[in-house]
Amino acid sequence: MCIVLLTTSHPKYALVVIDNRDEYILRPTSRPHWWKATPETPAVNGSVNGVAKAAPPAEVEVLSSRDLQRAERGTWLGITKGGNFAVLTNYRETDTHDVAHPVHGKRSRGGMVTAWLGADPAESTERFVTRMLEDGGVKGVGGFSLICGKLRKAKGDSNNIEPLAIISNRCDHVGQVPWICGERSSIYGLSNATYLHPEQEDKEEELWPKIREGREAMLRAVTEKIDEKELQEALFEILDTDRFPSDHTMDLEEGIPLLKDSIFIPAFGGKSHQEEMAEARLRGQVKHKDRDSPAAEVLTIVARPDDQPNGFQTGLYGTQRQTIILVDWDGNVTYTERALWDPHGNPIPRGSGDETFRFKIEGWEKEEELCN
Repeated sequence: MCIVLLTTSHPKYALVVIDNRDEYILRPTSRPHWWKATPETPAVNGSVNGVAKAAPPAEVEVLSSRDLQRAERGTWLGITKGGNFAVLTNYRETDTHDVAHPVHGKRSRGGMVTAWLGADPAESTERFVTRMLEDGGVKGVGGFSLICGKLRKAKGDSNNIEPLAIISNRCDHVGQVPWICGERSSIYGLSNATYLHPEQEDKEEELWPKIREGREAMLRAVTEKIDEKELQEALFEILDTDRFPSDHTMDLEEGIPLLKDSIFIPAFGGKSHQEEMAEARLRGQVKHKDRDSPAAEVLTIVARPDDQPNGFQTGLYGTQRQTIILVDWDGNVTYTERALWDPHGNPIPRGSGDETFRFKIEGWEKEEELCN
């Protein structure tokens, strides 16, 4: 199950984010790229004769990978040129009879991420949170938590950034939404359970071991590593922390309860899933028999694997992608995604599947008029 760790403790970077996407290895997923979204709900930015007037929506430039399995083409993590940032984790539902919180909703969880990334840049985080919770924006979606907000310096406070919200379909109203990263020297972690603030010591026993270990390791990394390359290496080491049992042939049902203990999840699955993985690799060999391409290259030339008879729940389950985002105090972003598998389930050597993007957030220090 996925994990995201965030910190405002590094002296050079206003925000550091690291993320593991745990998923079925064969689930078709694009590489990170810039794409354009058109806001569906333009923000009200003025009035004519006392009547509110909505500005025509302009395309928003988004950087993310995209899920190719569902028609929504959602994602689990992304950022826009204007600094809208979002990252999602699934909520592990244990009650399959809870109608209010379905395990699998009719709508894609990834659509929650793109709802913010593709929102009108003039819409404030507060307004988006209100719209999603009060207007039914999270209805019909499987359990999830969404960290979202605008990456920019806080108004009137050059030592902090604007806080990020955590939306969940466990929130009944806006007043229950946690806000994080608005203060320096803080570290936060979120996986597939209800978010617990580091100060909630009375609930510390509910904190998943992977979150506790990840926060402690993150603190050491940002304290000791100042150079970008060394910092990234240390952060990838955290994302590779493996506490999973050595038996990778256990059934998924047996392994799911163990996912809370390990930041990194090695690919595992029972006999049928092992066979599906082998079949996918064989199809890949046949498809590329005229190419002597390493897995990292196949990743770029294949849009998605062959049709999967069991949908996205095919093959082994484990950590599929890893992402590191660094945002310095000038608003410069370094976005690195590491792919660990090609579309046919062949492992990619560490670093060979890396892609890095660099850009400066537009409006990082500009106090814009936002729609509330």
